[in-house]
Amino acid sequence: MQEGIVIKKNEKGFGFIKRDGQAKDLFFHSNELKNISFDELREGDKVSFEVGDSPKGPNALNVSKI
Repeated sequence: MQEGIVIKKNEKGFGFIKRDGQAKDLFFHSNELKNISFDELREGDKVSFEVGDSPKGPNALNVSKI
């Protein structure tokens, strides 16, 4: 599991996570949230996640608030 901070959320149900030591932010979709709803998650929250590949590039899977 990796860790990062939610830096942006969109009302359409997705957002981005800033990872330490990585230049590019990681996309996540609300379907990948575990034990928290999208409405409860806030920008600035620390999260743990796994990294997976999609046709559009890497994205966060199994995202949980720490």
